[in-house]
Amino acid sequence: MNFRQLHQGPDLLKIANVWDAGSAVLVQSLGVPALATTSAGLAWALGYPDGHHLPITEHAAALRRIARVARVPLSADSEAGYSDDPATVAGHILQFVEAGVVGINIEDGAGTPALLCRKIEAIKAAAAHAGVDVFINARCDVWLKRLAPGREVAEALLRARDYAAAGADGLFAAGVTAAADIEALVAGQPLPLNVMARAAMPSLAELQRLGVRRLSAGSAIAEAAWGRAARAAAGFLAQGAGDALFDGAAPYPEINGLLGASQR
Repeated sequence: MNFRQLHQGPDLLKIANVWDAGSAVLVQSLGVPALATTSAGLAWALGYPDGHHLPITEHAAALRRIARVARVPLSADSEAGYSDDPATVAGHILQFVEAGVVGINIEDGAGTPALLCRKIEAIKAAAAHAGVDVFINARCDVWLKRLAPGREVAEALLRARDYAAAGADGLFAAGVTAAADIEALVAGQPLPLNVMARAAMPSLAELQRLGVRRLSAGSAIAEAAWGRAARAAAGFLAQGAGDALFDGAAPYPEINGLLGASQR
């Protein structure tokens, strides 16, 4: 099943976002049907903060390394495309496609919905000219960035319809958690709905019942890895070879074996 088909159900597509080739091998070993990056985790792994600071050449190189070990479709979080110029954004996305991705997330953020529409149109035109198919998951930041307090659903639906008309293939309503809001988003616009894991999120079964097609971990797994690494390092500095260093650690042979198998 290709990446586009995975958004049509019947199963909920669960994306455990990765940030480098090693995390991709790990997640892939768990039997996932697709991989997708977290822009935050990828930027952190390369020594940059999240939020449009990652040089496009470094981002594309990182994607190429992930694609080398990927055995399933790979999508990339492109933030807002690293430019306000739609033609430049389209060029960046083609670099990602050349690196091996078949889909992207691209966000409206603090920009206008009209600007994201122009970016989507430019990406679709450039992809068609290059003879490639790119699944565009349009991220609506109404909830995540609190852009329309008290009228989030109405604003998100307006944006979703515009993004669909511009050529988007999916809607990513990052930050929405209320079941009633999710149900309204599924019913009120034509794109398959992607939501992001949050502590207050409905269960997997409820999300599927509501009609959600994709659930993303976002940066949560990368954050968990950073937290575990910080506790282990702090424990080592305080105690040496104590429990904090070894509790919950994956065995060396297991990690090395996974990476070894990925080379074949």
